[in-house]
Amino acid sequence: MEDFRQAYLRLCKEGGAEPQESVLAQLQESRAAQGSRLDLSGHSLSADTCSVLARAFQNDTGFTEVVLSDCMLSEEGAKVLLTGLFGNTTVKVLDLKGNNLRSTGAEMLGKLLARNNTLRRLVLEWNALGVWDEAFSLFCDGLASNSVLTQLDLRNNQINHHGASELALALKRNTTVQVLDLRWNNIGLLGGRTLLEALQKNHSIVQLEMAGNNIPSDTLKALEQTTGHNSDRQSTLRESRSRTQVLSKEIQTLKEEKGRQYLSLMNTIDRQREEMGRSNGLQMTEAALALSEQKNHNMGELLTRVKAEKEEQRERQSRERKKEQEDSAHREGKLLREIQNLIETNAQLMNKVEEKERRCKSQQQQIFELKQELTNSMAELKLQLTQAEDRLEIEKRRSKQALQDMDSLRQKEVEHMTRHLEESERALQERIFKLEGQRIQLEEELSKAKAACVTERAQAEEELGRVRAQARLEEQELVSGLEEKLRSVRSNLQEVQLHCSQQKQTISELQAKNSQQGSEINAMRRRTEELQQDLSAKDQEKVAEVSRVKVELQEQIGHLQAERTAQGGLKEKISALEREIKVLSSNHREVLLDKESEMSSMLEKLRLKEAEIQRMREDEANRASYLQSAILTYVQGSPLGHYSSPKK
Repeated sequence: MEDFRQAYLRLCKEGGAEPQESVLAQLQESRAAQGSRLDLSGHSLSADTCSVLARAFQNDTGFTEVVLSDCMLSEEGAKVLLTGLFGNTTVKVLDLKGNNLRSTGAEMLGKLLARNNTLRRLVLEWNALGVWDEAFSLFCDGLASNSVLTQLDLRNNQINHHGASELALALKRNTTVQVLDLRWNNIGLLGGRTLLEALQKNHSIVQLEMAGNNIPSDTLKALEQTTGHNSDRQSTLRESRSRTQVLSKEIQTLKEEKGRQYLSLMNTIDRQREEMGRSNGLQMTEAALALSEQKNHNMGELLTRVKAEKEEQRERQSRERKKEQEDSAHREGKLLREIQNLIETNAQLMNKVEEKERRCKSQQQQIFELKQELTNSMAELKLQLTQAEDRLEIEKRRSKQALQDMDSLRQKEVEHMTRHLEESERALQERIFKLEGQRIQLEEELSKAKAACVTERAQAEEELGRVRAQARLEEQELVSGLEEKLRSVRSNLQEVQLHCSQQKQTISELQAKNSQQGSEINAMRRRTEELQQDLSAKDQEKVAEVSRVKVELQEQIGHLQAERTAQGGLKEKISALEREIKVLSSNHREVLLDKESEMSSMLEKLRLKEAEIQRMREDEANRASYLQSAILTYVQGSPLGHYSSPKK
């Protein structure tokens, strides 16, 4: 493991790539665990890191299991990494789950399966290999030429019936894959049929997962039966192989024992001959010869017994083999009969399916007509929407023109009021100047006559009070005129609001905003009243209040712009309605798929009903035969039968 970490750092330095800290940390953990499993799941691997790992895999590292799930591999990174595994001889398990592998990844996986001779298990869950038919056909070609892979996981890869047909062609040529997982794809009825035909020729697959593929229940049952037959065949083959191995071992041990016995016999004969040569007496030689003859006779009997035992064992083994062959032939005949029955039922089902397909075509024609009606209704709705938008634009222009007119009227009234106020100020200033001149004259005359000055001062004060009262009356008249103008403005606003209330429900927000504008205008009127009240006390604050009114008018213009954005929101609602229509069409498609599954279930029920009707007919035929036999026996045993015999 330390060698692999050092090699990773060295290759990063040679290639000018920056080593990833997450990869180094995972390598450190693998080193601490001292295992043969490299787990980089959840780490984002760049193209440079993939190239470095590929060069490291080319040197046959000690890892036997490589987990690269959810690593967000790019097309270039996946290509480089899989190229590095072409000549690897240590990795037996490869997990590439959740990497969104596409056309390039499928092509490189096909080349990997064609060239690698050690990979046993390949996990490709949550990818997109089935989207491109050409790339997936290359992957299937690699799988067909592979001779070592035993487990393949292709869950959630968007494989359609075209991809299923390519996979079926690959399975007809492949003889090593035992476990295949195809759950949650889009294989459908046609893909299920092609896979069923392929499994009738493939005898190696013992486990096949097909849930979530919109395949009818009868096809799924047929697939399960074929995989069950394959598993039974594999188990019988394993048992026969184990038995032949045990028998061959027993035969070998018997041969070794007989050889040892023969060697020991030859040794004893040689020893006896040596003893006979050493002995000088004739009797001893005769006795030895007799003894040797006796032993030879015994050894001959022993050899005959051994040969008989061997013959018996051979006969027993031949009988067992014949029995096993007969059992296997019986099983194969039974399987062939079942397959024939399944083929016949499949043909019947195909006829029924064709009839259902004709019905489906008629239903599709109806669906097409409904879609045409839906498109017509959509066109009408779009026309209505365009008309409503045109009306909205017209109303917007009208309201905008009315608001602009109101703004111009307000500006004119404010300008007129400011001019009138300036004129009144000038008149007041002139009067004040005159009064000041009179006051100066009075002060000059005051030196002459104080009493007359006091009376004149009182007269002047009275005259000033009258002037002020007159100025106040003029100001009140101006305020009343402004109030009348404001009332006319309010009436115009009410007319605009009434006109807007006659629009559709979609313009309710505009009405609310217009009402808010009315409340703002009332607030402006109250502010103008306050300004008019303050004009009597503070002449300098009038200019500031006029500027505030201008700012509020600008705010109203901003509110109008906000209304324009609200109209954009209405357009977004229209787009949302279009999306809802698309969702309804997808739901309609799902309902069609559900109808197809219901049709398959109805076919199964119809088949059961036909079997039940056939059984009832047979029962009725049996009952009729029983009734006929009973009537015959009754007629033969009746008195009429007895009377007819003497007449004859």
